[in-house]
Amino acid sequence: MVLTDRQRSDLHGGIYEYFLSRGSDFAQVAEALARADPDSCKAPDSTATDESNGEKTTKSTTTPILEKKWTAVPRLQRRVLELERQLTVNAKIHAHRTGGGSDGSSANPSGGIPARERRLLPRPPATHTLQSHSAVVTTVSVHPVYTMAASGSEDGTIKLWDHESGEYLRTLRGHTNVVTCVDFSPKGGYLASTSTDLSIKIWDVKEFTCVRTLRGHDHTISCVRFVPPSVGALYLDKSGEGNNNPGAEA
Repeated sequence: MVLTDRQRSDLHGGIYEYFLSRGSDFAQVAEALARADPDSCKAPDSTATDESNGEKTTKSTTTPILEKKWTAVPRLQRRVLELERQLTVNAKIHAHRTGGGSDGSSANPSGGIPARERRLLPRPPATHTLQSHSAVVTTVSVHPVYTMAASGSEDGTIKLWDHESGEYLRTLRGHTNVVTCVDFSPKGGYLASTSTDLSIKIWDVKEFTCVRTLRGHDHTISCVRFVPPSVGALYLDKSGEGNNNPGAEA
């Protein structure tokens, strides 16, 4: 190993300081090193005189830098091992980013989520932050076809967004109290919303108008969902006629 002049000087100074700290037993060795490299071997500022053997020898009262560096090595080794363990754990946690296991393979871990599904999990950073409501946002629904999202808020409004560009599209007003839930129909033609004003509203997504208001609940309506097309309960006009029926073209 080749040392620079500065590194060699620091090493000699550290060894000299260590020998001084050991007392009279190493005094002669320290003096010999000082004669060989007087520029590097300088007595530390904090010293004491040892006269136990009738001889005056200089003894350092501070911990030599060589001992500090020597004891620091095991601490650094333990730290390296700890960081390696954390790296292994993080690799397992974020394996979905590579589409596979911690080793980058695409094989599914035993009992874990398939790689394809893990890649669909949301992860930071966010693509957009949508802000326009004047109160707490209580519900969000994404359009099944278009890049549209609807959000409901405690301010009693429903706002439509283009979640791909992050642009605000339109505000739907009609509820007189907190909007608790919004949901797009299976084909995206209609939007249903519920509120603590005890009403359910059906909105035409293309016209941005309320086409029907449903009442009947005596207490707060917390959720609304469209019945999937396969069930057919929502399609009151199965022939496709009757445009006044939101379910017919939902």
